[in-house]
Amino acid sequence: MIRTEWDVVVVGGGGHVGLPLSIALADAGQKVLITDVSEAAVAAVNAGRLLFREDGAGPVLERVVASGHLHATTDPAAVGLADIVVVVIGTPVDEHLNPDPHAIPTALTAATAHMRSGQLVVLRSTVYPGVTRLVERTFADVGLDVDVAFCPERIAEGHAMTELYSLPQIVGARTDRARERASRLFALLTDQLVDLDPEEAELAKLFTNNWRYLKFAAANQFYMIANSHGLDYERIRAGLAQDYPRAKDLPGAGFAAGPCLFKDTMQLAAFNDNNYFLGHSAMLVNEGLPLYVVQRLEASYDLASMTVGILGMAFKSESDDIRSSLSYKLKRILTFRAHRVVCTDPYVTVDPDLHPLEKVLVEADILVIGAPHEEYRDLATELPVADVWGLVGNGVRV
Repeated sequence: MIRTEWDVVVVGGGGHVGLPLSIALADAGQKVLITDVSEAAVAAVNAGRLLFREDGAGPVLERVVASGHLHATTDPAAVGLADIVVVVIGTPVDEHLNPDPHAIPTALTAATAHMRSGQLVVLRSTVYPGVTRLVERTFADVGLDVDVAFCPERIAEGHAMTELYSLPQIVGARTDRARERASRLFALLTDQLVDLDPEEAELAKLFTNNWRYLKFAAANQFYMIANSHGLDYERIRAGLAQDYPRAKDLPGAGFAAGPCLFKDTMQLAAFNDNNYFLGHSAMLVNEGLPLYVVQRLEASYDLASMTVGILGMAFKSESDDIRSSLSYKLKRILTFRAHRVVCTDPYVTVDPDLHPLEKVLVEADILVIGAPHEEYRDLATELPVADVWGLVGNGVRV
């Protein structure tokens, strides 16, 4: 039975961003109500069950659901049942790589019928710069006196239950009242709060993800340069970084994917009228790595007569999330270039076309590491393994 009053309502709270935050706030003593359009997500939350991997979240979820501090519903009217509304709504780019700055304001316009003056609305998802102001205007246009703050999540997926407490929380607000209320909420989790104006906070979040994407592109470009000349990028990277602090942040090579980095790079490009040469170049490098791998394999193997096995379909290691995974781009390319493609992943459960690892090892002629899951590190196989990640000791240079 849903109570009539809650401390916090989390809109879109059944996913990778909203659910860990909901769990953490509930564990901090808040009465948290999740509203989500996914009936499966709502049913799983109310059963105390996670639908995705998130280290350390399972036992806490069970505890806060059992105590009555966390509940989920599909009822959109739930946004009116708490003084604080946290909005976690995805902001994807379209097929033309353009963001929709009106997606969140439009969604909140439909919710205003259930909302009331005096509430605090916290925008949690990455937004196109200026969206916080649009949201403020949305409420003002319907006569609602609502405080609005942009408080972006900056967690690494899979580490939310650690990083929600250990990382500083940016609080972007235009008024002292909104800033104070949002700060009080997040002070339940961390004592490190960073005050910014909303537009500064919006760019801070985009700059964060863009910086990571640019660094990955540099590493992947360096990898391709070294590899194309018969040299080992990982040996070079280890050598140049040894006891040299200015090179410690040079990443290894690998597929730079997932639901945020590419998308947010395109959002920043659109915001700057597509005058963003670094971002577009990074996109070409990172998105081009799967094709580079296939082309290099074709130079050494008769792929057209071979079965290629892809190990790991999630977008990163130790994850079950396949959103924007470049392993699937690799699979599409190989579908045209190889005789057959077979794929496996120990964590992904949403793809019915995946096979057990043992079956892939039997049927494949060559293997490609798609996601560098730890269980592949000591892989016992006589097959050649193409490994841009530097994970497998017997990996062949592509």
